[in-house]
Amino acid sequence: MPDSADLPIVSIVALCYNHARFLPAALDSILAQSYPRLEVILVDNASTDGSLAIMQQYAQANPEWRLLAQPRNLGLCAAFNQAYRLSRGEFLLDFATDDVLLPQRIAQQVAAFQQLPPYYGMVYSDAELINEASQHVRFHFRRTPQGLHPRPASGYVFAEVLRRYFISTPTMMMRRATLDELGGYDETLYYEDFDFWVRAARNWAFYFLDEVTTQKRVHPQAMSRRAYRPHDPHLASTIQTCRKALRLCQTPDEWDALAVRLRWEMRQAIRWGSNTDAATLYELLLQTGKQQPLDWLLGHWSHLWK
Repeated sequence: MPDSADLPIVSIVALCYNHARFLPAALDSILAQSYPRLEVILVDNASTDGSLAIMQQYAQANPEWRLLAQPRNLGLCAAFNQAYRLSRGEFLLDFATDDVLLPQRIAQQVAAFQQLPPYYGMVYSDAELINEASQHVRFHFRRTPQGLHPRPASGYVFAEVLRRYFISTPTMMMRRATLDELGGYDETLYYEDFDFWVRAARNWAFYFLDEVTTQKRVHPQAMSRRAYRPHDPHLASTIQTCRKALRLCQTPDEWDALAVRLRWEMRQAIRWGSNTDAATLYELLLQTGKQQPLDWLLGHWSHLWK
């Protein structure tokens, strides 16, 4: 590895809300990184379970770390943005403190960025999913004779991020210039990843690094477990992002991809009884001009029962 002074700074924004039982493993994984030029900003988003005390212990033991203790929960996007705006790294990690970074994670992703042209705004990779007891569940990408599933994509992937989910969010390393162009995360949203993918992929390329870099913890408290239930803010944010995508699409393939996304989201909303949101998604699908006969039936069903 080159002299550390020649390496880019990587900022880790470690976001915590009630992760006390997972925090030591998460923060120890920062300390275990082989990459030497790290800026660490800990953010406690008004936890109620003792998380702040644990973060204070780690901040005291590592004086170069910065701790932001929020007096009230700002939401994920605003809490990240506050730390991002204070950071100085050329690259950033949005690190949820129920996950674990593998020791070579940052070194591998920085090395990948250094081999890529500057228009690459994000590097992502494979992840190992673990349970609450840190036991292996599966990998994000299933390795089959036909290749990885879901199929990863690199390059300009705007249509792909509309069409399907394939990125493991906790594995992302973002280029600061990309976040700067976007103005950070959209603080009106409940969650960040889909909106980041859509807005960033319009002008920036993404790169898949075929390495397992992160352990992603799956547990009942994960907010995605509640998605699609009536009045859930997760689905409202998805709809808001789809509205943005409508304005960003430029080619027939992109309109087709957005229609696939809206159709899938509408069917999930109907499945879980979120008929008002399903009706809104149907209206957006009509704007793509790509509706199908079954869409019409489901759209009218959702209007009747909203």
